[in-house]
Order: sequence, then C-alpha cells, then structure tokens
Amino acid sequence: MAVLQWFVDLGASVMLPILLFIFGIILGTKPAKAFKAGLTVGIGFVGLNLVIGLLTNSLGPAAKAMVDNFGFQLSTIDVGWPAAAAISYGTALGSLAIPLGIGLNVVLLLAGLTKTLDVDIWDYWHCAFTGSLVYVLTGNFALGLYTIAIHLVVIFFLGDLIAKDIEKFYGFPKITFPHGASAPSYLVAKPLNWVFDRIPGFNKLEANPETIQKKIGIFGDSTVMGVLIGVVIGFLAGYSVSEVMQLAVQTGAVMMLMPRMVSLLMEGLSPISEAASEFVKRRMPGRDLYIGMDSALSVGHPAVLSASLIIVPITLFLAVILPGNTVLPFGDLATIPFLVCLMTPVFRGNIIRTVVAGTIYMAVGLLIASWAAPLITEAALAANFDMAGNSSISALVDGAVWTTFIFVGLAQVLSWGGITIIGVIAFAGLIYLNKIKPKREAKLNDDIGANL
Repeated sequence: MAVLQWFVDLGASVMLPILLFIFGIILGTKPAKAFKAGLTVGIGFVGLNLVIGLLTNSLGPAAKAMVDNFGFQLSTIDVGWPAAAAISYGTALGSLAIPLGIGLNVVLLLAGLTKTLDVDIWDYWHCAFTGSLVYVLTGNFALGLYTIAIHLVVIFFLGDLIAKDIEKFYGFPKITFPHGASAPSYLVAKPLNWVFDRIPGFNKLEANPETIQKKIGIFGDSTVMGVLIGVVIGFLAGYSVSEVMQLAVQTGAVMMLMPRMVSLLMEGLSPISEAASEFVKRRMPGRDLYIGMDSALSVGHPAVLSASLIIVPITLFLAVILPGNTVLPFGDLATIPFLVCLMTPVFRGNIIRTVVAGTIYMAVGLLIASWAAPLITEAALAANFDMAGNSSISALVDGAVWTTFIFVGLAQVLSWGGITIIGVIAFAGLIYLNKIKPKREAKLNDDIGANL
C-alpha cells in the first residue's frame, strides 16, 4: 500500500508516462516509440498544468477582489479540487480506490462489459471522494468501499457512453473521458439540449467560435475573446487600468496556449491509441477499445474556455443571490472548464447554450456543495487536512457535482440498497451499450444488406 501511495503521489505528469509506456509495450509498441509517446504525454501535462496554473493565479486574485469589491459574505470556503483530492486519498478507505478501480476495469474489459481502458487512474480520487463522504455519514467502512466500487462502474459506463461524441466534436479518435467531475454533466446537457431545440428563437442562435468569428471578425477570435472576458472580470474586480490589462493578456494567453498543450498531449497519445486499435483488431475482432484519459484534454477547446470564463463571474453572483447557498466559490473557479467541457460536445460548440446550461448546472451545484459542506469538513478533519483556520469547507469539484448528491443522499436514505440501485442502473447501461446495442445494430445492418 505504501508503494502504491508513493506512485500516486508522483502526480499525473509522472505517473501517466510510466503507465502509458507499460501499456504501449503490452500492446506491441516498440520500446523506444512507447517511451517517447509516454514522455511526450508527461511533458504535455506539465505544460497544461502550467497554463492552468496561470489561469488559477490570475483568476484567483480577481475572484477575491470581486468578493471584496461587492462585499460578499458566505460561511463556507471553496478550497478547490487539489484539497478535495488530498482529502479523498488521505484515508485508508480512499487509498483503496486505485487498486479497486484497476481490478474492476480489467474484469469488465475481459467480460466485454466496457470498451474503456482507463489509464487515468489518478483521477479515481473522484470515486474515493464519494466513498469517503458515505463513510463519514454512516461510519460503515464496507459501505464506503462499496460506494467507491459502484462509482467506478458508473464512470466506466459514462466513458463508453460519451466516447462517440468526444471523437466527433473534439476529433480525438478512440479517446474517452471517464472523469468523475466532467462526465456527469453530459447527462444533464442531453435533456437541456432537447429543451433548447424547442425554444423558438433560441434554437436558431448559432454561437460556436467559428460562427462568432465570421459575424464579428477579430472580436470573435478565441484569443481576443479571452482578452475581452479578462477585461470584464478585471472591471468587476475593481482593478486599476494596469491590472485589468495584465489580467486581459493572461486570459488571452490561456486561450492561445491551452489548445497547443492539448495538441502536444494528443501527439503523445496517438501511437498508444493506434497500438490499442491494432491490438483489439488482432485479439478481439469486432470490438472497440477507448483509452480513458483526463478531461484536461478537452478544456483547451475555444468554446469550452470562452463559456467557462463567462460563467466565472456568473457563479460568484449566483453564490450571493441563491437562497440556501453558503459556499463562497474560490479555489475551483478556474476549474469550471472541467465541469462544463462535456456539455459543449452535446451543444456542438454553441457557447450561448453552454453558458445557459452551465449557469443552471452551477446554481444547482452550489446548493449541493452547501449541503455536502458538513460532510466534507468532517472528512477533511479525519484526513488531518489543514483547514487554514476555516470552520467550514467545501469544493465545487466534486462537491457541486450531482453524482455526489445521488450517492451520498441514497446512502443516507437507503444505505446499501440505495448504492445498489445506482449499481444496477450502471450495469444495465453497460450491458445495453456493449451487448444489446451492438447486436441490434448488426441485425439492422444485415436486414439492410438483405434488402439491397
């Protein structure tokens, strides 16, 4: 267990290259090519983290300035996802998420119940998070572990479900995002998109980055949009002219640099993805295989970043006006792209739809994060987390994600039965996607062929 914890503590930029090198060798890639691919992915993650750090370091002070400027007073501080991850992996229960996730993934792959080969094992902390909250709520270690297992099954199901849309919109072949914070929003975006399609006038609005740039020229360029959004956020923060200009250039830099870091990641992933496809064709003919990766690959898309930067000030104002909310958004404001990045493919890059849906999502999420705050605070104390003088903490990632409410709420009301209900639905979804649906499609193709 100590060795596993040491490996996890290496972080994604070191852990992923090692895992991808091992997978590459297993899949038949030449060692030199597998090593270069893994190293390129690691360097891509370093670059991506630097850009996200730039966004955090620029938005964080701006958010604090907005809070001070408008006199917001809320009792619970959003400590951010790094703190939530540390809390999740800071207990014996949470540290079991990774071996449990690897074991379940292998079993489901061998049984043909998932197409997702999830190498993003560090992000199993999202499942450890819900398991830890259930343990805090019930005091039942076994139930907490069962929650982690079922949550893992849920993210493998979501990985299979969203893969086609990811390939179609982002252009990432055989890549999926079984990410505990990002994937759940996909299931919210689907019904919202159905509603949006039926609202007269609204359903005609085309607002993807390409359309916007055609209509308003240079002001529709994603980098220029980043600059303009930075100006607005700086103005709301009460910054001086020089500070507004600095923030504007920093947000513009994020818009330009993020897609380039993602391109570097994809450059490294391509050989592994191709090897996986060849391996499946040889060993498992007729089956697809998706490489499960961190949704950080998607947050560099101009539509995601543009919508997310607009949602930042909206989230702050929601926090103040929303009855029942106690959470002051802070640590995870720069992480909003991760919460909406899998809404954007459903809306085909429409920024207006993403902002509207993201606003609804964040409004509900703030209430969930407020509801979960006592449990998150107790879990932090149990993990010996430094509270930095705060008496109540929460996090938008994963405290504001609806799966947290479903898992913890059903565990509170129905105990083992509640978590089992979620498990049955998730397994039914996997069976449908990987057993029933392919047979129906094959039969349909046969019938069409017979009629030609």
